[in-house]
Amino acid sequence: MKPLRVVVWGENVHEHKNPAVAAIYPEGMHATIAAGIRELLPAAEVGTATLQEPDHGLTESRLAETDVLVWWGHMAHGQVEDRIVDRVQKRVLEGMGLVVLHSGHYAKIFKRLLGTTCSLTWREADERERLWVCNPGHPIARGIDRYFELPREEMYGEPFAIPTPDEQVFISWFEGGEVFRSGCCWTRGNGRIFYFRPGHETYPTYHDRNVRRVIANGVEWARPQGVWIDSCPNANESPEKITPKTAG
Repeated sequence: MKPLRVVVWGENVHEHKNPAVAAIYPEGMHATIAAGIRELLPAAEVGTATLQEPDHGLTESRLAETDVLVWWGHMAHGQVEDRIVDRVQKRVLEGMGLVVLHSGHYAKIFKRLLGTTCSLTWREADERERLWVCNPGHPIARGIDRYFELPREEMYGEPFAIPTPDEQVFISWFEGGEVFRSGCCWTRGNGRIFYFRPGHETYPTYHDRNVRRVIANGVEWARPQGVWIDSCPNANESPEKITPKTAG
């Protein structure tokens, strides 16, 4: 069996503009997320890509060899070229998995695949977040207790302008009282999509063992279940003989 091939895509902007972010993620948020996946999925092949690379690190050949793409973006969604979004969408429809993290809810690819604005309510106030497992039998919840907490996070609140998830794995409660659908699953074409809420850049969220476990579980869940090449062939040859019909 071939190893699971994972690419972690990171915007890689905050790390160079905000010293607080650089102190938490000195090698970049994408590198820390990738390290967590490598730790928990040692048989997987895990690489990274960033906005600043040619084709944002997502060439056609690289995507063709990617089973699951993990996406983190925030302040530079508009800098992602539409042709790359087209390319990623094509691969998801064919069967590549997509795991979208935190502020990636506004990523072009996420909004494209879900077909909605993906807007939400937010507040940055160093709040405690409690993530409840609402589907304990789901593979993404494997190894997670009834809930886990993050001592400081950005608040995301409802309404969350997404299509009703095919499956709901987590729901978050925040110290200020809001709740949020924080772990959502969909299928688009042959590809599986998992959105996971935690991960504001000024907090060490991607060092948390529970967050790392959920992301690794999400990557395993999103791995391709099959491959379908989207095309529009002319079916000149039919399995049965067609008898021409005559009028009258």
